Amino acid sequence: MFGVSQRLMTMLNSLPKEGEYIFGRMKTGNAVTYFSLLRKRVSKKLGNPRILSIHLHTFWHWIATMEYHKTKDILRVMRRLGHRNIQNTLIYTQLIHFESDEYHSAVADTVDEVKKLIEGGFEYVCTYENQLLFRKRR
Repeated sequence: MFGVSQRLMTMLNSLPKEGEYIFGRMKTGNAVTYFSLLRKRVSKKLGNPRILSIHLHTFWHWIATMEYHKTKDILRVMRRLGHRNIQNTLIYTQLIHFESDEYHSAVADTVDEVKKLIEGGFEYVCTYENQLLFRKRR
């Protein structure tokens, strides 16, 4: 299981639903076929052929890279991916330097302000003196 950001949940919830599952009850092979069809459709619609180079396996690399960037703990990433050998984890984790660790910060007092911040990509940090603090990477 992986944690999912509020922004991703919003995008997933905006997908058309035919049942309680996001992609329906399909076998793995069918999911790959469905993903391929969606990828082609999106690539054509956006006029971006680079989308065709994204595979389901690409997300595994992305998850490993983002987890490492967040925690800077390669052993945690190894456990999260279920690997026994650190060498396997290093294959999936791109040890890249992100441009900035700086954040924009914001404070919310009302539910409407919280909603606007979350929709704007801010993430909740903590509550201080009855005010909700949020941040978003620059």
